[in-house]
Amino acid sequence: MNMSLLQTCDEELRPQFEAKYSKVERVNPISGKPEPFQPVTDKLSRLMVSVSGIFLMISLVLTAVFAVVVYRLVAKEQFASFEWEFVKKNWQFATSGTGVCINFMIIMSLNVCHPSGCLIDLCMQMGIIMVLKQIWNNFMELGYPLLQNWWSRRKIKKGSPRQSMENKGILPQWDEDWNLLPMNPHGLVDEYLEMVLQFGFTTIFVAAFPLAPLLALLNNIIEIRLDAYKFVTQWRRPMPARATDIGIWYGILEGIGVLAVITNAFVIAITSDYIPRFVYAFKYGPCVDQGYRHEKCLRGYVNSSLSWFNMAELGNGNSGYCRYRDYRAPPWGSPPYDFTLQFWHVLAARLAFIIVFEHLVFGIKSFIAYLIPDMPKDLCDRMRREKYLVQEMMYEAELEHLQKERKKNGKRYHHEWP
Repeated sequence: MNMSLLQTCDEELRPQFEAKYSKVERVNPISGKPEPFQPVTDKLSRLMVSVSGIFLMISLVLTAVFAVVVYRLVAKEQFASFEWEFVKKNWQFATSGTGVCINFMIIMSLNVCHPSGCLIDLCMQMGIIMVLKQIWNNFMELGYPLLQNWWSRRKIKKGSPRQSMENKGILPQWDEDWNLLPMNPHGLVDEYLEMVLQFGFTTIFVAAFPLAPLLALLNNIIEIRLDAYKFVTQWRRPMPARATDIGIWYGILEGIGVLAVITNAFVIAITSDYIPRFVYAFKYGPCVDQGYRHEKCLRGYVNSSLSWFNMAELGNGNSGYCRYRDYRAPPWGSPPYDFTLQFWHVLAARLAFIIVFEHLVFGIKSFIAYLIPDMPKDLCDRMRREKYLVQEMMYEAELEHLQKERKKNGKRYHHEWP
């Protein structure tokens, strides 16, 4: 039998699963031994509860985002007509700043990331989240055990008859360790969740906030030392648990990586001014069919990127025309305010950039993964060698056993497989 299959079948069951489903057993088709079994109806009911909870949280997130958008619309009008002149002049910054703070509180409550607004708002939001969220998490990870242990020592000093012994510092080490805070059974899940969220913030929105990887690196350096101090001085030694890999977290990280590439491709394509400039230089500028020659080919780009609007159509007594950034036909065009051909050229160029960008990144990723395999070749060869030796030993032992049986029965035997 394949050794990898044997290793998979020999994995230990969780004690909680074994205790709950030990009364319902079935025969394992591989090993032929009875094992705890989870009925399909129970599995489906748990799956429905999990899916319902996920959809509930998604609905809460969408509701919170919609509420923040409504707040920004209302606050914009209020700050623009504020009595304080400083706020009135900086109404846009005040609206974005308060919206970011409200969104930060929602994120800390729901433990997700869902940005709204333009790129500068996303940059501000990422900066606040990456700094405040990491400071808060580190404070809670270290401050909570410190307070709990201080409170436990205080209660022991008040109620324990061995107060004098503890004051003299002659308690055995195991007794002092027992008074430490026990590790949360789901503490490792919390650590994985924190790293996954940080990885998501850092990779998905790095185009909007390039300092996010630096802040994440600094946070991880600090958190390594805080965790070391916490595990040595504040928590009891955790019980080791067997695991073949990091489980579902690997799939989550892979999904976030794919989503990050697609998201950054869209952010760069939509918010960057490079693609409209490129289209103008090679299709509409003064250097058409002449090749790109530095700034000369962008002459007239700003005027080409602005459209006309007739102020008289507002009906408020104003007249004349104003310019706004878009690729639309003028009011005297037919039909007016319709998208121009340049708009579709820019849109096609952006979509082409997204496709080329993501394929290029995924290609580089696959190439690097090929150059750096998960298991080195020499280690793989050693494992195959050990597997071969084990099979040889099993073969020799079985052959020796059969030869002894034939000797006992008075039959001839040969040094070959019977």
